[in-house]
Amino acid sequence: MQNISPDRVRLTADEGQALAEETLVRAGYDAEEARIIAAHVMDAALCGYEYSGLPKILNVVEHKRLRDPRRKVNIQYETPVSARMDGGNNNGMYAAYRATEVAIAKAKQHGFSVVGMNNSWMTGRSAYYTEMAAREGLICMHTVSSYHHVAPPGAAAASTGTNPISFAYPTAGNPFVIDMGTSAFMGTDLMFRQRRKEQLPEGVALDKDGHPTRDPLKTEFLLTLAGHKGFALALANQAMGVLAGSATDANKVYGYLFVTFKPDLLMPIEEFKRDMSAMLAQVKAVKKQPGVTDIRLPSENSFKSRERLKREGIEIDKKIYDSLKAVPAGKMPVAT
Repeated sequence: MQNISPDRVRLTADEGQALAEETLVRAGYDAEEARIIAAHVMDAALCGYEYSGLPKILNVVEHKRLRDPRRKVNIQYETPVSARMDGGNNNGMYAAYRATEVAIAKAKQHGFSVVGMNNSWMTGRSAYYTEMAAREGLICMHTVSSYHHVAPPGAAAASTGTNPISFAYPTAGNPFVIDMGTSAFMGTDLMFRQRRKEQLPEGVALDKDGHPTRDPLKTEFLLTLAGHKGFALALANQAMGVLAGSATDANKVYGYLFVTFKPDLLMPIEEFKRDMSAMLAQVKAVKKQPGVTDIRLPSENSFKSRERLKREGIEIDKKIYDSLKAVPAGKMPVAT
């Protein structure tokens, strides 16, 4: 760890992973669970998403469901190409990782898979899971129905979650990954702003009375991305959540769906990778406006950041670092 200013510290990638694992084990996770969750948040940090990186561990250890009884992640219903999974009230970065493993294995064996999961919380970056599949030569779509704290246009109360959606495709190089929330501001970023007492942008949040606010501590509801269009996409993801079992979720809202398949259901994999890479190159080569030097593809900056920060290390807020080191030893229920 290196102090680079009174408010910021730098950690190598290995130091960040170790700090995350140590904190999670101290909070009560076993070594394997801690490794999987820590790898998720560290990848977010390396990809340049500081608020989804190490600070997210504080959200995990402070979460109200952490002390509730846990069960092992398990398959409740299964066919050769599908699985309905119970997340067992485990943290989503662990449970969704296990669901992604099932989705990948079934798709590689049978060409296609649909996997739904409920009874989990806080899955982190959806791109993490779809990229896992794409690096196995698969196309993957992942939808999330989450905690309701987003108000639709015209409402003064919430009816959807931030409900992200992610797609990933193999190419001749890095996977092409899209990951977007359907709210104007993401919940994890809101919690980060609350922790640091930083103002929100205009037009992304409402207070308890339904009035616009920039105060993160007074924010009761977020707003949808692009008005009715974001609301429609949020509802589409919420409908997929019903398919994934949200109606029988412990909180009646969480539903995670993975649709994963081999490109060679339609064309040879190498041909698909070649054509995908050519399509993306064509997009980047389009005529640019004056002063624009590059057309940025989704996740392109994240991949560049990941390679750079693996070498240079990550920076985090000193208060976050101190808070992680100060997480007390806890006894959480063992998954049975």
